[in-house]
Amino acid sequence: MNDILVQEKILCLDLKKQLQQIKQEVFDAFESVYDNAAFSGGPFVEDFEKSFANFCQTNYAVGVNNGTSALHLAMLALGIGQGDEVIIPANTFIATAWGVSYSGATPVFVDCTDDTWQIDVNCIKEKITSRTKAIIGVHLYGQPCDIDALKAICEEFKLYFVEDAAQSQGAEYKGVPVGGFGEIACFSFYPGKNLGACGEAGGITTNNEVFYKRFLNLRNHGSIVRYYHDELGFNMRMGGLEAASLNVKLKYLSAWNNRRRDIAERYQKNINNAKIKMQSQPDWSHSIYHLFVITTNNRDELVDYLNENKIAAGLHYPVPCHLQKAYHSLKYKIGDCPNSEYLSNHCLSIPMYAELTDDEVNYIIDVINAY
Repeated sequence: MNDILVQEKILCLDLKKQLQQIKQEVFDAFESVYDNAAFSGGPFVEDFEKSFANFCQTNYAVGVNNGTSALHLAMLALGIGQGDEVIIPANTFIATAWGVSYSGATPVFVDCTDDTWQIDVNCIKEKITSRTKAIIGVHLYGQPCDIDALKAICEEFKLYFVEDAAQSQGAEYKGVPVGGFGEIACFSFYPGKNLGACGEAGGITTNNEVFYKRFLNLRNHGSIVRYYHDELGFNMRMGGLEAASLNVKLKYLSAWNNRRRDIAERYQKNINNAKIKMQSQPDWSHSIYHLFVITTNNRDELVDYLNENKIAAGLHYPVPCHLQKAYHSLKYKIGDCPNSEYLSNHCLSIPMYAELTDDEVNYIIDVINAY
């Protein structure tokens, strides 16, 4: 192993390295926002919306204040509310469930598979009731879920299909960018995402003009014409500074995603430790590797070992959604989603970001293989 590399710890995500590359360009964009006093909504948000819709190959994109709000508004636009149920994976970030709960509906958790770690389509039908209104497919860790299989179930049972694309800006399913497969897709632009704002931000894409106009209304206090409020709305606008930073970063996103794919391929080909298992990658999936997650039987031991070798690991996610205290009232118990529960106890994320050097990647591979 190269001792020079371990003088400084390799972070699981080092956002500062990305930001330093584009700092002046982003600051110039901020100055334009300042000069135009366009801090809430406005032309910079509109520019980003057009660019992001084009990037996702959808008719419309709407900027909002964060990805959780995007999920919330998606449920409201679909008319989902009190007494309804929405099927979601147990193995996801909690915001997928928040969007359902905020609308007054109930999330119904389904286990993941033991290989792709995505929602198990074979377990969905048994969870469908007369109250089920939608399925949210999560493109987990930047990898698209099995969209065709989920849409087939939705068509059979007359359910809405919503994409939770919070981690997958630029991922492709069968050669087509995610974001336009469902009635609605929801994105997060949290700073640590592959496309992350300098601040909190989120987005919604759709090909449906009715939904698009509803989102414009809902995010802005239920108002299209100032001071005239058509319905109970929310203050969920995207800020101009956040949009300006996203406009800059979007130009670099494809290159950054391709670098992540290159790093992931090197991990997949060269990590050959039998103690390590990686996420299965179906042929139809073109992931952007927002996270590179592995599993091992003794996670704590591996985390300590990596720390000793100056490699930081992350945990995504240590408690599955169905066992979170916030959903205690739904009466899920240990054993209800065994694959998700196994992952929560055995998964960890190793460094993944476009700015990792080849030497750092090689070092990480060597350290893991020596474990």
